[in-house]
Amino acid sequence: MARFHRRTCIILLLFILFICSMMMALKTLRPDRAGFGDPFGLGLLPELQRTTLLENKHSPLTAARGDSVTHTNNLHTVALNSIKTSMASVRKMEEELPSPNYNFHVFYYSWFGNPQYDGKYIHWNHPLVPHWDSKIANNYPKGRHNPPDDIASSFYPELGTYSSKDPSVIEAHMQQMRSASVGVIALSWYPPGMADENGEPGEDLVPVILDNAHKHNLKVTFHIEPYKDRDDHSMYSNVKYIVDKYGGHPAFYRHKTSTGRTLPMFYVYDSYVTIPEIWANLLTVSGSQSIRNTPYDGLFIALLVEEKHKHEIHRSGFDGIYTYFATNGFSYGSSHHNWPSLKAFCDSSNLMFIPSVGPGYIDTSIRPWNNHNTRNRVNGKYYETAFSAALLVRPEIISITSFNEWHEGTQIEKAIPKKTGQVTYLDYKPHKPTMYLELTRKWSEKYSKEKEQWLM
Repeated sequence: MARFHRRTCIILLLFILFICSMMMALKTLRPDRAGFGDPFGLGLLPELQRTTLLENKHSPLTAARGDSVTHTNNLHTVALNSIKTSMASVRKMEEELPSPNYNFHVFYYSWFGNPQYDGKYIHWNHPLVPHWDSKIANNYPKGRHNPPDDIASSFYPELGTYSSKDPSVIEAHMQQMRSASVGVIALSWYPPGMADENGEPGEDLVPVILDNAHKHNLKVTFHIEPYKDRDDHSMYSNVKYIVDKYGGHPAFYRHKTSTGRTLPMFYVYDSYVTIPEIWANLLTVSGSQSIRNTPYDGLFIALLVEEKHKHEIHRSGFDGIYTYFATNGFSYGSSHHNWPSLKAFCDSSNLMFIPSVGPGYIDTSIRPWNNHNTRNRVNGKYYETAFSAALLVRPEIISITSFNEWHEGTQIEKAIPKKTGQVTYLDYKPHKPTMYLELTRKWSEKYSKEKEQWLM
């Protein structure tokens, strides 16, 4: 009997040890150290645990493993709640952004490059342009800039010497434009395979810009540059190319006219270098290359520099004029005091008048001899004066020169203080890098309110 009791005690002790070891093993299976850094893993864990439960539903360990599933499901719930909170924050940020004003167009340049994305610097290393008079040219430095510390601008971008191909840069630009209550990007454009003399072809970037613009509820119009051999024939082909390739994109800008038509808009830079007779072939109903009343018809906006251009523009068959230059007094068109008479001429000639406002002008980083055309920003006062002059003529559209023409110092993009070696860059102090975006938003909202009164 004593031997039986001893054997029973040994068996009981072994059983208790077995149970204890099993409980310790089960404890190690619980994901007590599970974190929140891998939502993909968290998504899989509940499915994995449910499969195990089904395979072992008759096992005496089911209760213990059920506890593990509960713990994992709790983690999954927390992760889902975190994602929902993040999405809500994005929606809230979107709600806090101003509505895009599709009557505010900003000129945008996608011609910048750097070694990381382009294998070399593009445009940041722009050469110093010599004066056309050799006697004057000899008094100024020659050569080109040497980024990243020495760039072809009097200001320094917050994003550094960026590439226009960098997805994070495109995203940042779209956010900045949207925060400024701009609605339309007037994209500098050359035909496929072409570029300015200091740039590289950038047509491949257009679809990316359109996609990103759409994501931010922005629209894109085209600012057609003076490419080689631009005439009525090539313009017809290039407008057809643009409309065929991009016309179906939701970010492609179309403007509703007073007659109820909805047409794409094209700004035509340096339009005055082509004689009116050539333009008339394209832009008048009776022209030999007429684009009117075809699927490629649009609103073609000519650049006015001199006063005489207004009559040439009208004779050419253009639909409107813009002034581009952010230099009050530099040209007839860019002089604010001439805008009322230009608007009156346009009204009487059935043309759109689109004044161009800018925050200032300084291009001495690439044209060192041109300091007499510098326009100081005066802590934002110059920009606000230009907006005030534009609103006085009650324009249908206001264009802004520019978002990022850094060479001419007309940018509203964020700039930061910087000093490198012998170069001290200008900045927006005592204000924040967002100053000119905020001023643009202020005047966009003011324009919208005043326009309601004009229409009453």
